Amino acid sequence: MSQHDPARARGRASGRPGPGIGLAVGLAVAAMVSVQTGVSLAVPVIHDYGALSTSGLRLCWAALALLLFVRPPLHRYGAAQWRAALVLGTAMAVMSLAFFLAIERLPQHLTVALEFCGPLAVAALGARGWRALAWPLLAAVGIGLLVSGDAHAAGGADPAGIAYALLAAAGWGVYIVMMKKIGPAFPGLQGLTVSLAVAALLSLPFAAAEAGTILFPWRQLAFTAGLAVLVPLVPYIFEITALRRMPAAMFGVLMSLEPAVGAASGWIFLGQGMGIGQMLGTGLVVAASVGVVRAGR
Repeated sequence: MSQHDPARARGRASGRPGPGIGLAVGLAVAAMVSVQTGVSLAVPVIHDYGALSTSGLRLCWAALALLLFVRPPLHRYGAAQWRAALVLGTAMAVMSLAFFLAIERLPQHLTVALEFCGPLAVAALGARGWRALAWPLLAAVGIGLLVSGDAHAAGGADPAGIAYALLAAAGWGVYIVMMKKIGPAFPGLQGLTVSLAVAALLSLPFAAAEAGTILFPWRQLAFTAGLAVLVPLVPYIFEITALRRMPAAMFGVLMSLEPAVGAASGWIFLGQGMGIGQMLGTGLVVAASVGVVRAGR
């Protein structure tokens, strides 16, 4: 599922492109490809075992890996740090569970575009001037084309899927805001690690309820462990490395390509083709994302 935002890096990197800019661009693109490939590969697992259990187990594996690697000193954190981690972890859980419920019902290109409303809204709210309002409107037109295209192609876009995707978008928006706050509150990767552990704990009851047991099939455990590597472990490492070598604005523009990457991944791995209107809709969402990032500079 997806797990990027066009505004996430603002304020964390600055300056002119350095000598490692080529590597940084490659890593940023690789992070997007890893995320969307992971989403595509998760779809068959979701259909076999369920969205909630697949999402919950993926979060558990990712949290376990970071806990073993980072080893955060949990007993040393204050109340403010725990509050921030709880809010961020809740946002992560909502974002992940809702996204997988959406991808179970909708094509990948539509799900990713709808979820992208979250970071797009946060970036638009941070931009100044009335012209900044044009970008959310452009994105709305693009999403309308996507929904309309899927309605004609599949006999109607699933309303529940759309609702879940928008819920995931809301979770992603809160995630962006809280990630900016959690960074200064924790050293290194400790904030992310604790928040991800909270998300895993919150998701596990939903996973167990869907499966009817906590003794998950070993095949599902193996599949979700692999998915956890693709999303979020590898992308996060790639993003952190890229942000150290490139300006935040450039990183944000690159991340704006994610709806297009999601559409390509859905076509390659799932055979989810798009009509002219859907391609145009995806292009409008990407253009709106680039525009809102540049407007917020």
